[in-house]
Amino acid sequence: METFGLVVFIVVALGFDYTNGFHDAANAIATTVSTRALRPRTALALAAVMNLLGAHISTAVANTVGGVISPPAGSHGLALVAAGVLGAIAWNLVTWWFGIPSSSSHALIGGLVGAALAGGAGVHWHAIQKKVLVPMVVSPVVGAVLGFAFMLLLLWLFKPVNPHRAKRGFRVGQIVAAAAMSLGHGLQDAQKTMGVITLALVTTGHLSHFAVPFWVVLACALSLSAGTYAGGYRIMRTLGRRVFKLDSTSGFAAQTVASGVLYATSHWGLPVSTTHVVTSSLTGVGATRSLSAVRWNIAGGIVVAWVVTLPAAGLAGALAYAVVNVLA
Repeated sequence: METFGLVVFIVVALGFDYTNGFHDAANAIATTVSTRALRPRTALALAAVMNLLGAHISTAVANTVGGVISPPAGSHGLALVAAGVLGAIAWNLVTWWFGIPSSSSHALIGGLVGAALAGGAGVHWHAIQKKVLVPMVVSPVVGAVLGFAFMLLLLWLFKPVNPHRAKRGFRVGQIVAAAAMSLGHGLQDAQKTMGVITLALVTTGHLSHFAVPFWVVLACALSLSAGTYAGGYRIMRTLGRRVFKLDSTSGFAAQTVASGVLYATSHWGLPVSTTHVVTSSLTGVGATRSLSAVRWNIAGGIVVAWVVTLPAAGLAGALAYAVVNVLA
């Protein structure tokens, strides 16, 4: 019975990975599509392939996510972890429906913490503060500052260049930057599901210690890539058009900065939000035109969603635990 429950959980976790893919696909390709550097389906296919590759590079973030809570052994612990993932899926679907680019990463962590509190399991608050909350605040600030600075540098360097020639060059550069950012998305986001599946395997005694098996890496990579190819057009419109009006230069700058932040945080095992990073870099790039170029009411709404995600997903995780516990 416990093995059957584990199989069901893995399917649910891969379902979260799939929703993560179509929820966050827009992060990597919104600017490329909105500036017409690539057609939507071509951009989605590129993102799917690069997500698949990125998922195989490292497991540092998976180790961090797997250490957020300490579920009890056996079926009770499995039910608790499953409830956390279900809470994250619920929040992902709500924000996707309304086109709000919230964080799948923080939805997962919030869901796990909410389920753990509801189920009386241990929560590693120090790890959450150091590796989740601090990067959650710092990474968007870094993205905005670097986006602003990098865009100014590009404007200065390419000022003497013919505008039409520069535009063509940056359009090609956007494709490269979109591929790089999709690699970073796979590097970050696929690992989060790897972490919870491995945590469930340890909880049920199928693994003696926390080490991500290759089949888990492959399954998560394929699921994320499939979700990415399914597309995220609602969120793509928000990031690609509503924060500010993009051109090929600003799109290239935002994607390049976001990619750099994702690579650095993945190397240190910090589960940051791809959504936070790309939105803040877009805002920083847009501010180089003028403060009025950024639609601050849209950006403000996104920030509110960021703040609400952890407690909202936590509440969803706690409610899911109550339901799963009754059914179990």
